[in-house]
Amino acid sequence: MTAVNVYRQRPDTLEAQSPLHHAGLAELVGKGRAGAGIRLREKKLRGHLTLRGDAHDQSFASGVQAALGLPLPVALTLVADGETSLQWMGPDEWLLIVPQGEEFAAEQRLREALAGQHIQVVNVSGGQTLVELSGEKVRELLMKSTPYDVHPSNFPVGKAVGTHFAKSQLVIRHTAEDVWELVVRRSFADYIWLWLQDASAEYGLAIEA
Repeated sequence: MTAVNVYRQRPDTLEAQSPLHHAGLAELVGKGRAGAGIRLREKKLRGHLTLRGDAHDQSFASGVQAALGLPLPVALTLVADGETSLQWMGPDEWLLIVPQGEEFAAEQRLREALAGQHIQVVNVSGGQTLVELSGEKVRELLMKSTPYDVHPSNFPVGKAVGTHFAKSQLVIRHTAEDVWELVVRRSFADYIWLWLQDASAEYGLAIEA
């Protein structure tokens, strides 16, 4: 029998890497076209958790607010406080995004505040990333990328939807007047990055740290 050497790395030496780590975004900071109409920033290594429960149960809504300091958002909306946001994903599902390193504490607070209720909290941080797009031409880029109507009358600040994007799917969030976020699954990250470069070519693209 042939001996097989197995190399194990100590857990405390492992380095977390975002879905776009190999795109070299850090090396592109400051190298975009002057006056670029679109600025891109990967809000990498945030904590992403899915929460499921009964939105019609007042004790559930109250428990969520007690744990997070955020009200339970209604259909197609999100609420935020700084870098922490809670987004409606379905009738009984929400996406919680918190700063890196706070995901386990947030999960614990939710479990304690919702103890005894029929809920589910799952850490999905490794499976997706958050890409922020800002600038005066972002809406034009989105119009080229998705069939969903992004006109201000249909997609105001505070709205968030899951939809088709190019030949993939993701979540689009309108977080400020000229600021949008894309919640991108890891398996689509490379494709979305390539698409964004191509779709923004006519407007100019600048990468921010």
